[in-house]
Amino acid sequence: MQTSSNLSARLGRNTTILGSMSIRKKRLRGRVTVLLSGGIDSSTCLAYYLDEGFRVNALFVDYGQLSARREVRAAKSVCFHFRVPLSIVRLTGTSKKGPGPITGRNAFLLLVCAIEFRADAGIVALGIHSGTQYRDCSPQFVQKMQAIFDICTGGTIQIGTPFLKWRKGDIWTFARSKNVPLRMTYSCERGLTQPCGSCNSCSDLEALLAGPISQN
Repeated sequence: MQTSSNLSARLGRNTTILGSMSIRKKRLRGRVTVLLSGGIDSSTCLAYYLDEGFRVNALFVDYGQLSARREVRAAKSVCFHFRVPLSIVRLTGTSKKGPGPITGRNAFLLLVCAIEFRADAGIVALGIHSGTQYRDCSPQFVQKMQAIFDICTGGTIQIGTPFLKWRKGDIWTFARSKNVPLRMTYSCERGLTQPCGSCNSCSDLEALLAGPISQN
């Protein structure tokens, strides 16, 4: 089991993978909007930026996902716990969204967050991490999206991905060290009682709950 102290030493405390972020951090420090789904990763991302001393607000996007009703309830509970303001945007589209990969999801969420961002400069953050099969959770994705943000905002908004080099277990350990209300979170892609036993998010949750970290 890794403690939060050796996690910090091994993984560092950068808010993004971009080298320029360490230079820009003082100028941008202040306002962070976290894309909050109500799940473990995004809820822990919220706690991360609060712990770093930023002024944090959260944005929940209902894009027609099966789990939207339970996700937004979890997001509200997490924000109430941390006393963080939550905004909700509903852009459900016309197609049915099933469990599993949804093409363009993280790009869409980031751009919605950029549109809704209400400060002259700051960070738009999401809780993506390593060890997944999803292309929109990769360093390459973040770099290309940052290039789009730089064009659209003149470099005033940075994409924050504090867990990009972390694995799921690292986030779980950090969340427990910061007293993130994990029982309030919700991650099932099917919108069922979790763990549902079939979706990827619930498989991750079952592994975490069965591991030695959850038993200490």
